[in-house]
Amino acid sequence: MEFSTNLLIFSGLALLMIAAAMAAVTTSRIMRAVTYLLFVLFGTAGLYFMLHYTFLGAIQIIVYAGGIVVLFIFAALLIGKGTIDITHTSKLRYLAGLATSFSGLGIALYLIRNTNFVAEKFSSSDIPMKTVGTALMSTGKHNYVLTFEVLSILLLACMVGAIMIARKK
Repeated sequence: MEFSTNLLIFSGLALLMIAAAMAAVTTSRIMRAVTYLLFVLFGTAGLYFMLHYTFLGAIQIIVYAGGIVVLFIFAALLIGKGTIDITHTSKLRYLAGLATSFSGLGIALYLIRNTNFVAEKFSSSDIPMKTVGTALMSTGKHNYVLTFEVLSILLLACMVGAIMIARKK
């Protein structure tokens, strides 16, 4: 097996994302969980940059790392509850979490094993920038203005979720 710089960077990003994701779901402090989530989102952007998908990497940083995490932080600071009491979690919730985790792992492994991944050559110079801009702002079949509307609903849902998590009981 040949070790390259790309493999080393990918392995580092993957380990960072796994560790940060585990820390985000196991911590009892909301601000730490949001910080760990930020590391996961930056790691995902790093993977996009490694694949030379600079547009997706920039969107990942701007929208998710910038927008959603800032919404969570503002909601947590405005509402004011910094910890979650996880000491009295029932065993049924732990079992449900384990079952969900193993189900997700099984589905992911099934999809990876049974999917033909074919490398395609794509050049960004094939599509003019005017066509990309028109597709982003049009409402036709293969256009993306609906995506931006759904994204605004996602940001609103994240804000409401952050307020529900952070509010005092």
